[in-house]
Amino acid sequence: MKQIFKLVIIAFLVVSCDQVKSKGGEYGSTTISALKTSTKDAAKPLKTNTIIVKKKIIKDGKLVIVVSNLKTSKANIDTLVQNLGGYYDNESLSNTEYSNEYNLTIRIPSTNLELLIAKIEKGEGEISYKEIDARDVTEEFIDLESRLTNKQKYLSRYQDLLKSAKSVKEILDIQEKIRVLEEEIESTTGRLKYLNDQVNYSTLDLKITHEKDYKFRPEQRASTFEKLKRSLSNGWYGFVDFLFFLLSNWAIIILFSVIFYFVNKYRKQRKNKKKNNNDLPKNA
Repeated sequence: MKQIFKLVIIAFLVVSCDQVKSKGGEYGSTTISALKTSTKDAAKPLKTNTIIVKKKIIKDGKLVIVVSNLKTSKANIDTLVQNLGGYYDNESLSNTEYSNEYNLTIRIPSTNLELLIAKIEKGEGEISYKEIDARDVTEEFIDLESRLTNKQKYLSRYQDLLKSAKSVKEILDIQEKIRVLEEEIESTTGRLKYLNDQVNYSTLDLKITHEKDYKFRPEQRASTFEKLKRSLSNGWYGFVDFLFFLLSNWAIIILFSVIFYFVNKYRKQRKNKKKNNNDLPKNA
């Protein structure tokens, strides 16, 4: 009986070991597959949300062209600027003995600046000077935007604190900080608007010049009669000015006259006294 009981126990243990091995094999295979999957996932590159920053470039240019017909060239420039969405920020005309020239400050969408310059170069006239300048203000733009965002957050916090302020001192302190923040926000916003305008619209300083043919022009001189009238007029005005000078300084003139009179009288007296002493006979 005991032997049969031992055999049953041994059989039960053998069956239990087989089940454990089979389960262990399943868990082991599952764990290995999970590790493989995790390894493959780790090998794959991680997807990151990259922020693409649009460049902020300010483009400006200077151009000088020499033309044979100033009026026609100016009309062509007017048409080009209008068709490309630009406008004149400043316009001036100069007419000298040697040349006629237009000085134009053109504001035009930055995307059309190079096209405008190319069309001007293909038109009538000779390019005597050309300069294109590009400035990258992306870093300044991002910095200003970041500062503006932070200042707006601080402003919102101070406005919330103002609602819960209990003493007059707290209210005044918070209002002062709000005032400073509002001024800084206004200044930063204005700077951002200016940069946006400079980025979106380029500036082209354009000079259109027409050189004139040299002509000798003798200097115009006044006639003899005109010179005579001018001389008489200058003499009369000089005499009148002298009289007014004497009238305005009469006190000084009288004072010097009195001093001169007494000094002259004193000299004469000394001279006569010396002469009388010389005329006296000398004692033997």
